[in-house]
Amino acid sequence: MAVEAVEAVESATTSVSLGPAVALSCRECGERFALGPIFACASCFGPLEVAYELPAGDPEALRRRIEAGPANIWRYAPLLPVPADVADKPNLNPGFTKLVKADNLARELGVTGGLYVKDDSGNPTHSFKDRVVAIAVEAARAFGFTTLSCSSTGNLAGAVGAAAARAGFKSCVFIPHDLEAGKVVMAAVYGGELIGIEGTYDDVNRFCSELIGDPLGEGWGFVNVNLRPYYGEGSKTLAYEICEQLGWRLPDQIVIPIASGSQLTKIDKGLKELVALGLVEDRPYRIFGAQAEGCSPVSRAFKDGHDVVRPVKPDTIAKSLAIGNPADGPYVLDIARRTGGAVEDVTDEQIVDAIRLLARTEGIFAETAGGVTVGVTKKLIEAGVLDPALTTVVLNTGDGLKTLDAVAAGPTATIKPSLDAFRALA
Repeated sequence: MAVEAVEAVESATTSVSLGPAVALSCRECGERFALGPIFACASCFGPLEVAYELPAGDPEALRRRIEAGPANIWRYAPLLPVPADVADKPNLNPGFTKLVKADNLARELGVTGGLYVKDDSGNPTHSFKDRVVAIAVEAARAFGFTTLSCSSTGNLAGAVGAAAARAGFKSCVFIPHDLEAGKVVMAAVYGGELIGIEGTYDDVNRFCSELIGDPLGEGWGFVNVNLRPYYGEGSKTLAYEICEQLGWRLPDQIVIPIASGSQLTKIDKGLKELVALGLVEDRPYRIFGAQAEGCSPVSRAFKDGHDVVRPVKPDTIAKSLAIGNPADGPYVLDIARRTGGAVEDVTDEQIVDAIRLLARTEGIFAETAGGVTVGVTKKLIEAGVLDPALTTVVLNTGDGLKTLDAVAAGPTATIKPSLDAFRALA
C-alpha cells in the first residue's frame, strides 16, 4: 500500500471513532483507505468493506460480555463499526429477533436434523433492513451528514425513514414507482421525502449514484451507496445471533435470500469472524442462496458454471429481491461454491405456496422474500442438494403484511349470526 494511503488511514483512525473499525479495504486488490463516506477503490474500482482490529484474548470473557449486553444488535458493538457508547444514542435498536425451532415445518419437509427460521419480521419496521440502517446511522453521525437517503425496493425505504425520524436526521428516499402499497405507506408515514422513480430498482440506484456527485446531494448519506461499507456490516449481526441462539455453534446449513447479495456475503463474513475469535468451533457449514425465478441472475450463473453474473430485467412478485444487477453476485457465487452450497430459484407460484406453508405450519406470515427462502429450501431438499439430517436455518427477512397483494386469502365462510347457520357449514 502506498505511503499516502497509510498516512490517510492513520489520520482517519484518530479523527473518526467507529469502535474496532480501522480502515476501508478493497475486496479486489486489498488496498486500504481512510474511514470515510467512500465505497469504491480509487485504484481498481473494487468495492470497499470495513477492516477491523477485533478484540483479542479470552473467548469466554468476550462471550460473557456479549451475553451481558442489551437484547439488540448493540450487544455485538465490540465487533461492529460503531462507537463504544452506541447504545446510549437515539436509534431504533433492532435485532436479537427470534430463532424459531420449526418442528412442524421440519416434518412437512422431511428435515430430521433440526430446522430453524430466523424471523426478522420482529424488527422495528418489520424487516432485516433495520439492522443495516442502524449501522449506517452511526457512520452518518460520524461523518457529519444531515440527511439520510437510499435507493430501495421497499423495506429499506421504511427503515431509513423510521431511523432518520428517531435519530434526528432529515430523510429523502427513492423507490420504483410500482412498489407494494404497504411498503409505500410504511416509507411515507415517518414524514420524510419519498420520491417514486419511473423504472426498476436498478434505474433508481443509478439515479442515486448520480445525485451523490451533484450539489443537490451535499450533506446526504446514502446508506446503500456512499455509506455502503458500514451499512453492509449490519447483516453480520444475523450470523452472530444465529450462532449465539444455537448455543454458540455454527449452523450446518443456512438458506439466505439474494437481492444485491450483500446479506449473504456479510453473514459469511460474520461466521468467519466468530470462528477467528474462538467464539464458535471451526467446522464446515454450507451457504445456499435463494432467488425468485423472475429475477435470478445469480442462480443462472451458478447453474451455468459462470463467474460473471449477467444482468436481467426483474419480473416477479418478490419485489424486495428484484435487483437485476446484484452488486455482490460474483461474491455470492464464490461463497456458495467454497462452502459446498448452491444458488437456486423458485417460481412466483412456488413462492406463494411457501408463504402459505410457513404460515400454516409455524404461524409465521412471511413476505415474498421469506416465501423464496422456504420455497428454495423445499426444492433443494427434494433435489437431494440440502441434507435433511443436518441443522438448517432459513431466513425470513420481512413481514407478510407488507406484501398482501401476493397472497389471496379471506374468510372460509360468511354466515348469519346464529348457531343454526354455523351448524349448516358442517
